[in-house]
Amino acid sequence: MAKLFFNYSTMNAGKSTILLQAAHNYEERGMVPYLLTAEIDNRSGEGKIASRIGIEKRADTFNNRLNLYNLLKSKQKSSPIACVLIDEAQFLTKEQVWQLARAVDDLFLPVLCYGLRVDFQGNLFPGSSALLGLADELKEIKTICHCGKKATMVVRKSTNNKPIKDGSQIQIGGNDLYESLCRIHWRQLMES
Repeated sequence: MAKLFFNYSTMNAGKSTILLQAAHNYEERGMVPYLLTAEIDNRSGEGKIASRIGIEKRADTFNNRLNLYNLLKSKQKSSPIACVLIDEAQFLTKEQVWQLARAVDDLFLPVLCYGLRVDFQGNLFPGSSALLGLADELKEIKTICHCGKKATMVVRKSTNNKPIKDGSQIQIGGNDLYESLCRIHWRQLMES
């Protein structure tokens, strides 16, 4: 039975690594996974899902104008796909999450989404909010704060390592720009 999955975490928890491992497992069994990633995040190159541990795979990209149901329906007609794996799912729109749910329900395609839950201000991303509401299964991928507690928040840092408290929700970056923290340490930085 096909389901919509949302695997969420903060930065540097290994979401892309887990996605790439899932793709490998499908391929190893002779099945074809269909990989998608956000067009906006091209830190590893356009149309590429890459992990910090050095593994990567080609993927098609999505933007906020793409109808994912139509794409998946067309893809499924042209060649059999066993599942859909989506990286950077926080960048999906609410409408696209509904389109993915429809692909699960009507096309019987398992869809596994991987993404951030909250931004640097502690607000849900639109795609994450919709996935938290619509996914059949939710899984938190855990990582840790520098104190050893579970990290659930992320802080955006300036070039002089000071916390940035306002700005655009979306600013693409990695360890150079973001740090995962527990809520206590995030609050200490954001309230200072």
